[in-house]
Amino acid sequence: MANDTRLDEVLAALDAGQPAALDRLKTFLRIPSVSTDPAYAPEVRRAAGWLRDELAALGFAAEVRETAGHPVVVARTAPDGSGARRLLFYGHYDVQPVDPIGLWTRDPFDPVVEDTPDGPVIRGRGASDDKGQLMTFVEACRAWKSAHGALPAGLTLLFEGEEESGSPNLMPFLQANAAEFATDLALICDTGMYADGRPAITTQLRGLMGEEIVVRAADRDLHSGMFGGLAANPIQILANALAGIKDADGRVTLPGFYEGVEELSNQLRADWDDLGFDAGEYLSRVGLRHPVGETGRTGLEMVWNRPTFEINGISGGYAGDGFKTVLPAEARAKVSCRLVGTQDPEAIRAALQAHVRAHVPEDCSVEFHPHGSSQASRMDVSDPAFAAARAALNAEWGRDAAFIGMGGSIPVAGDFQRLLDVDVMLIGFGRDNDRIHSPNEKYNLESFAKGARSWARILAALR
Repeated sequence: MANDTRLDEVLAALDAGQPAALDRLKTFLRIPSVSTDPAYAPEVRRAAGWLRDELAALGFAAEVRETAGHPVVVARTAPDGSGARRLLFYGHYDVQPVDPIGLWTRDPFDPVVEDTPDGPVIRGRGASDDKGQLMTFVEACRAWKSAHGALPAGLTLLFEGEEESGSPNLMPFLQANAAEFATDLALICDTGMYADGRPAITTQLRGLMGEEIVVRAADRDLHSGMFGGLAANPIQILANALAGIKDADGRVTLPGFYEGVEELSNQLRADWDDLGFDAGEYLSRVGLRHPVGETGRTGLEMVWNRPTFEINGISGGYAGDGFKTVLPAEARAKVSCRLVGTQDPEAIRAALQAHVRAHVPEDCSVEFHPHGSSQASRMDVSDPAFAAARAALNAEWGRDAAFIGMGGSIPVAGDFQRLLDVDVMLIGFGRDNDRIHSPNEKYNLESFAKGARSWARILAALR
């Protein structure tokens, strides 16, 4: 089908149907499907029902499936016996909370199209993450049926309602139903382009390990004049422990931390060098100028292909107005590691705990509270599907699609790799300034329209 001229009919149907597609997206965005707040549970379920009904009307066998939490939406087309690849498409229909509401310029669940210096955008919670992205694929399927009278064969769509609250029930659902999700390739549209107007396929994702550390000393806050210099200070203990985790060259000192970390291949290094990434310019967007991190590493290596240790929050003692000269009874820190290669998050957690314990005096105590973990993911781009998708993106955007890494984590990609034994193609059309998770989230109409056209081309290339 890759060279079938009927692709032009699909693209023409998408162009003609763009106003109606935008109206459907607005309707979807008006549903406040905030998964983290139990008060919105009925709205999350309403969003699932809306998706099911839209997909069923297109001809999918669609249903809302229960989990221990919010439901998932599953939709399928029948195989046609042609031997074409079975494809699994994943997205999520839940959204982040809108707080702080006072920073929004309008009701976050009353989406509107606005003109901006970057072109027209649709603004509202979930516009980019992930309702707008999800709907690019649905609209591509709609146009395919309009042009050909039938949906592509062998498709399974899986839309989750708990991604923004950590996906606690997705893996149990997949484990319980793994046989019915057998596929040849998984597709995810929850990422972004490398730069405005330059599409990308994300081929590797960092994993994550999070931990909260609590150090306790005396049984109460102490007067620093009476006990200072004599009694243990939990903030000092914790600060000393954390300060020792990185050396002067920015390397993490935990034993075994770099086990499983792989160097870039020569080809990937050359590809990334060709992207022309400027670390200083990138930092200038957030008010900084000078890169820090591991000595001798490029900027893209550090955000895509090297592991990190970061202190995300630290507290203890008195931090209010005025001054209070105390030795606090306890101190807390939240830390996280971004992981690459085959690093084992639980082995790193154990090394971190052993390191901190070694700094805690005998008459003090420490406790640890884990905050999730996931391994890194890397895709096998030697699969011809990646080259085919790249060519399809090139044709739509008129620029070479980049194979990129991603500094963040999308645990479901690794879940698909390990549980379903498939590679995952992550293709999204978000932009760095989409303000996901923040007030005034938006999605460029170009991303919405050309994203749908891109999926139409990719479906044609993979059939």
